[in-house]
Amino acid sequence: MLTTESTITVRYAETDQMGVVYHANYLVWCEIGRTKLIEELGFRYADMEKEGILSPVTNINLSYKSPARYGEDVTVYTWIEKYTGIRVTYGYEIRSEGRVCVSGYSEHVCVKKDSFRPVSVKKHFPAWHEAYERKKKKS
Repeated sequence: MLTTESTITVRYAETDQMGVVYHANYLVWCEIGRTKLIEELGFRYADMEKEGILSPVTNINLSYKSPARYGEDVTVYTWIEKYTGIRVTYGYEIRSEGRVCVSGYSEHVCVKKDSFRPVSVKKHFPAWHEAYERKKKKS
């Protein structure tokens, strides 16, 4: 299983009045981690989009454990939790100073840009399919 690490320094603009990271910013950090994972596999979302395919989020679940604060470095760990050939679930753990701040997952499906009808990754992007099969979490 491939797990990527993305380090982010918490910016003041990402915090609320208490100096704690505003919850929606964790979603952005998950996207940063997901993009890095895809790039480490040798692919880019932009290339998929050029072919008229999008990969929207269909479900997201984040569990908040401990607040990250302004000035801390957080590390976003990202991996492929599950992959079916059509749907992919990415797992996340965001840590700061040795503690888990957030854990969770997001589910995505590839769709045609014009109709939002699901498409098979295996059929349209066989290299992505093979990479995901090799790197997903072993059950």
